[in-house]
Amino acid sequence: MAAEHSPLAQFEIKRLIPMDVGGLDVSFTNASLFMVIAIAAITLFLTWSMRGRAMVPGRMQSMAEISYEFIANMIKDNVGSDGRKYFPFIFTLFMFVLFCNLLGMIPYTFTVTSQIIVTFALAAVVFVGVTIIGIIRHGFKFLTFFVPSGVPFVLLIILVPIEIISYFVRPISLSVRLFANMLAGHTLLKVFGGFVVSLGIYLGWLPLGFIVVLTGLEFLVAFLQAYVFAILSCLYLNDALHLHH
Repeated sequence: MAAEHSPLAQFEIKRLIPMDVGGLDVSFTNASLFMVIAIAAITLFLTWSMRGRAMVPGRMQSMAEISYEFIANMIKDNVGSDGRKYFPFIFTLFMFVLFCNLLGMIPYTFTVTSQIIVTFALAAVVFVGVTIIGIIRHGFKFLTFFVPSGVPFVLLIILVPIEIISYFVRPISLSVRLFANMLAGHTLLKVFGGFVVSLGIYLGWLPLGFIVVLTGLEFLVAFLQAYVFAILSCLYLNDALHLHH
């Protein structure tokens, strides 16, 4: 199979505006372009939908208000009243991941969240941010998060290293979950698209039907992965604020 027809060719990073600063490649790529498009789309959606602030909201305003209430309730249920101040960050995170996922469903676009470096950067921001919040809020008491309460000292020798490892694995698991789901789904769509072409007009309808079903599933996955990313961020924030084990 030629490289340009490979199912993985759609994930290739391409330089659109080559730039080099001090020997560091900071080129503007197709991934950069679609991140900018996602941010612009979110900004346009929220400003356009709320421009009238009608008492009886239309479709666009209803979608914006539902998005707001959805994240507000998520934070309230998983973090509590202490999490209100972090609403802008969680809301921005959810909308960015969601729009990047949805943009990737449009033919001939680029799926930003299929890049592990992007998802890991987002997860790293969450991880470092909640760790700093925990340290500022609790000081050295934050270290008790790694010491399960009510456990005999002998078992702590085993459990404390496990707790530390599991804590530092968080950004990896958070980023890989999003990256792997988006990569796998889009790869399957490309593979079955190739089957449609190769099988021709008589048998091509079989994989085409599967593509229709898979596309619907991918839209659901796009939302679910944004939701999972946001709710796990809330749970990590809750741990940092309340030191729950």
